[in-house]
Amino acid sequence: MGGVSTTERAPKQDRSRATRQRLLEAAVACLAEHGWAGSTVAVVAERAGVSRGAAQHHFPTREDLFTAAVEYVAEERSTAIRALFPQGATGDRRAVVSALVDLFTGPLFRAALHLWVAASDEDQLRSRVTELEARVGRETHRIAVDLLGADETRPGTRETVQGLLDMARGLGLANLLTDDRARRERVVAQWAALLDEAL
Repeated sequence: MGGVSTTERAPKQDRSRATRQRLLEAAVACLAEHGWAGSTVAVVAERAGVSRGAAQHHFPTREDLFTAAVEYVAEERSTAIRALFPQGATGDRRAVVSALVDLFTGPLFRAALHLWVAASDEDQLRSRVTELEARVGRETHRIAVDLLGADETRPGTRETVQGLLDMARGLGLANLLTDDRARRERVVAQWAALLDEAL
């Protein structure tokens, strides 16, 4: 009876999970830095310190790897933004607006943007990215509603929150080309004031 003991299996599973996480983080970093064209499985594997074969064991196709990577970091960002406000709605709408805007100015947004551009030209990628973005969008909207203490039964509230997220995405796009921090802070202050009136 020469089976693998559970004590031997657990470290192997831990190593496998750690390898998968390293690949996902490396994929997001590569997308953010090099775009879709410069982000191959081989490049990601090298950055993660993993063999190409091991990378393909976890993610059989390039599309599998990159959609999983953006989803992984999106979930990490959702967790991080909830952790900023562990008690939920704070009453400090400016802090919430600022945290939401930050979601769209980090490496996740930069990586996701490269993925969107690639998906607009790659049929195989488009449906997966569209589905992923819809899911991430719903989660971000839910987080925003919770943190702002918004009552979506009131007419216009849903659109107001969505407008905030669309504005945040626009600020993220502007930030890709130049450091837009000063203007961003003024816009955040104005949106917080508008939300205090609208919600």
